[in-house]
Amino acid sequence: MSYPKRTALALASALAGSVVLLAAPAAHATVVDVDYQCKTPIGDKSAVSPIDIKGVKSGNGYTLTMSFQKGVSSSPVELGKGAMKPSAVIRLGGAESGQVQVSGPANAAAIPANTPIKISDLTGTYTPKKSGKVSFTAGVLTIKALGTTTTCTPGNSLKPSLELDVTAAGGAQNTSDNGGQLPKTGPLDSAMAFGTLGGTVLLTGAAGVLWLTRRGQRAIG
Repeated sequence: MSYPKRTALALASALAGSVVLLAAPAAHATVVDVDYQCKTPIGDKSAVSPIDIKGVKSGNGYTLTMSFQKGVSSSPVELGKGAMKPSAVIRLGGAESGQVQVSGPANAAAIPANTPIKISDLTGTYTPKKSGKVSFTAGVLTIKALGTTTTCTPGNSLKPSLELDVTAAGGAQNTSDNGGQLPKTGPLDSAMAFGTLGGTVLLTGAAGVLWLTRRGQRAIG
């Protein structure tokens, strides 16, 4: 294989590798047992539910889904279809602080009395304001039913259910990570920037291979 061909293939391979790395940001998710302490209309209750939080990229942000694997409260009377409406907050940590509101649909079927209330999946939208590693931890759960409100607060020392490496819209940086300095630019930064173009980069790389190959053939002829 001629030198121009080897160079072109190496360049295309390097760019393709950059695309793969940037298209799949690092994420770490785990199911966490959450010990809820609930304030209910009939007194204080407690329950433990394994909770899973997932984040799916959507535009400039992420769709968060909070899933409960066990019920966390019960009602002394039957809750008819549509009588119970759940919502919660997800606490942010790491590069960001604050919380994200998530909510779910009302119960699709009646819930018998004194039966653990299964919470539907709760969803919400998170849009990064800073770039960096962000953690997502289960926060206060609120259950509204029959004109009453039950609030369930997680116990202390709760671990995050999800961690994501996020990039803010416009590439805003978390200045606490670099001492407030502007990001450096150079050949490596330019190469990585090209990687964010995804499929366009691959097409450009293929065109580069074709151009270099033809050039090499003309030189040999």
